Amino acid sequence: MLLHAIDAEPDANARAGDAHERSSTVVLLHGMMGSSESWWRVIPRLTAQGHRVLALDLPGHGLSPRNPSLTIEQAATSVVETVQDLAFGQRVAAIGHSYGASVLAEAAGELRAELAVYIDASLSLVGGQDRSRLTEQYARDRRARSSVDYLRASRPFYSARDAEAEARSAECFDPATMASVSCGSDHEWLPDAGSIVIRADPSNWVTDADVVRFERRGIDVRRIPDAAHTVWYSHFEEFVASVPELFGAPRHDPLP
Repeated sequence: MLLHAIDAEPDANARAGDAHERSSTVVLLHGMMGSSESWWRVIPRLTAQGHRVLALDLPGHGLSPRNPSLTIEQAATSVVETVQDLAFGQRVAAIGHSYGASVLAEAAGELRAELAVYIDASLSLVGGQDRSRLTEQYARDRRARSSVDYLRASRPFYSARDAEAEARSAECFDPATMASVSCGSDHEWLPDAGSIVIRADPSNWVTDADVVRFERRGIDVRRIPDAAHTVWYSHFEEFVASVPELFGAPRHDPLP
């Protein structure tokens, strides 16, 4: 299954010199009920650094196909097939958020990303869920999150454009596809040493035990204090500064 993607080319001004030498294709994988549009603010910052960006709609999200019997393995295979179709032979880095981080962890072996960044994700999946009940729950969540007013009220750190993007994403979300992922077996992933985990600190998703598990593996856990789960919405500059490997050196205000 090939997935829909926003395919953004590097800025022309970033094609020459060091920026070109360190550039890669950066694959972006959104969280549950998001879409490729969730990265609207992140994409220009990456292309300004000379990267090509592929922001994918995961199955059941955005403009990608639906699959009411989806497994996380199938979702990961779709990511790999899409990246190979669009960026065969190119150097790849990847960023995954929440559910998208779990898909990235499952896909990592075949994707062979030079750098993998996991945003506020425990990298575990609890299976054995009741399909009908979970589908109904996701349908209720979709109705609520399709409202810009609801999003602005429940997430005051959203800008107007953030809320509009996430409301459109929710409207396209297929509850049956997403529910199916949690109806199989439990999963737990431990990425390769050198991977990066960005933790909203404190986090409702990445526990202290998860941090210990990651750091023992040689995974670099980087914390963004007081950030929301979607850290680039609430703390955009702090998020960008936390991954200089992709976004370049942190920006500083000019001296007076």
